[in-house]
Amino acid sequence: MTETKNIKPLEDFDWEAFEHGKNPANIAEETKAYEGTLNNINDNEVVDGTVTAMNDREVVVNIGYKSDGIIPRNEFRYNPELAVGDKVEVYIENQEDKKGQLILSHKRARQSRSWDRVNAAFDSAEIVKGFIKCRTKGGMIVDILGTEAFLPGSQIDVKPIHDYDTFVGKTMEFKIVKINQDFKNVVVSHKALIEAEIEQQKKEIISKLEKGQILEGVVKNITSYGVFIDLGGVDGLIHITDLSWGRVSDPKEVVELDQKINVVILDFDEEKKRIALGLKQLTPHPWDALDADLKVGDKVKGKVVVMADYGAFIEIAPGVEGLIHVSEMSWSAHLHSAQDFMKVGDEVEAVILTLDRDERKMSLGIKQLKPDPWEKIEEKYPVGSNHMAKVRNFTNFGVFVEIEEGVDGLIHISDLSWTKKIKHPSEFTQIGAEIEVQVLDIDKENRRLSLGHKQIEENPWDNFETIFTQDSVHEGKIVEILDKGAVISLEHGVEGFATPKHLVKEDGSQAQLGETLEFKVIEFNKDAKRIILSHSRIFEDVQRAEAKAAKKEAAAAKKATKAKKEEAPAIQNKAASTTLGDIDALAALKAEMTKE
Repeated sequence: MTETKNIKPLEDFDWEAFEHGKNPANIAEETKAYEGTLNNINDNEVVDGTVTAMNDREVVVNIGYKSDGIIPRNEFRYNPELAVGDKVEVYIENQEDKKGQLILSHKRARQSRSWDRVNAAFDSAEIVKGFIKCRTKGGMIVDILGTEAFLPGSQIDVKPIHDYDTFVGKTMEFKIVKINQDFKNVVVSHKALIEAEIEQQKKEIISKLEKGQILEGVVKNITSYGVFIDLGGVDGLIHITDLSWGRVSDPKEVVELDQKINVVILDFDEEKKRIALGLKQLTPHPWDALDADLKVGDKVKGKVVVMADYGAFIEIAPGVEGLIHVSEMSWSAHLHSAQDFMKVGDEVEAVILTLDRDERKMSLGIKQLKPDPWEKIEEKYPVGSNHMAKVRNFTNFGVFVEIEEGVDGLIHISDLSWTKKIKHPSEFTQIGAEIEVQVLDIDKENRRLSLGHKQIEENPWDNFETIFTQDSVHEGKIVEILDKGAVISLEHGVEGFATPKHLVKEDGSQAQLGETLEFKVIEFNKDAKRIILSHSRIFEDVQRAEAKAAKKEAAAAKKATKAKKEEAPAIQNKAASTTLGDIDALAALKAEMTKE
């Protein structure tokens, strides 16, 4: 703006002549001098002016022209701090209207230069003032430098904003964060200014921090993993594990929002602006306050705070925990998970098994509250005694059973039945079933009993020995066909075995599964509990006997025929011999008589 020249009035000016319309001699010069004090302005031009007066509705601006311009106050609403004497830019709409008034517009002046100024402000990262005109979808419309810009809702403040309407009509400072030259779109942010200020505060605060330093802070936010504390411009995190010496499942159990607390600095990272805080470190460790007389073997009470498959952690005092391993929960060997015995929140009593104050570790047991069933096993379960047991598990070679908690035994597959040939224990019983057993042997060192089921009854093979004698014939049913023969079910629940060649029937066909036939015992082995049978032998022996009888008869007939052939010469020889004898006898008799 051209400065107004100070012109000294003429001392000899004839004001009286001027009043009466008379032109003094130097009127032309005076007119020229007066006009020289005015600026040369043109319509539609942007010039600078000075605020000379203002009220709630209007602002008076002097641009060095013969009259001042009046501009509506709402054109300056973006700048509530406007004051008399401020320099403003104005647009000359008309040098003189019908009333002879100079017409100016501040709004149009800003608009004509606004885009260039917006770009300049963006390039220089200048902070600009803006007036929030109205609300729109997703944010607000802001007037900055005469240009409408978009303020996203997320960029209003660092805190979430729920009521955008409270910001309408406010003037705030903004940073231009994005410009689209093609569509002349502008995006601004107020949050960026706050964050920049916060970052600067963080740098100053972190630069003064020291590990171990105790500060006062305010609980700003509570999450599942910890608590954020406002330390006066910078946030720090208390991890959930640093809230208390005891187990904490929810940080809200320890602190609440807006609560003032003292915290200790555990660690900090100046580059990442991260501060690790602690609350429990302000109090002594509970292990240091643990009863000095507590020792191994003592009983303690506590609460289950954590469960795992391998055991349970018991808190006997805040921050003092012991582990009950699953193997120490019961004398039984059939446990698979600690959840079978307890759950989080249970109050339990336990015995201290190990105690290491230096390492702050303790192991506990609850089975020790009961006597070990193996201490007097020989008295309670002597060899030869009978008991009821529960089937726990199968193997190919037998059945594992439990007589009572902690007392297990094995029934070998050969000791399940005197008579049945059992390939797998599942053919004889099932898991969970009750079964009667007899103690056969005690292995106290390995905590295992050898048991039998068949020994409950007398050995039937003593009887079978008199029933299934060699060559005795019995009725049997083929119950199973194998590669090497067939299993035959006999009376008294016993089974025998026949090879394929002994399953051939008299008509030459092979005996089939399910057939009931006569079988002859060809072998009985009491020790091996084995009976070998044959169906073929029944008719084969008959045939063999018949053949033998026929052969015997043939031999007898042959012998008879031979005897007949030899009979005639024998008689003749006999007659001849008798005749001669008789002659000799008569000769002797004659000689004796002659002598006399």
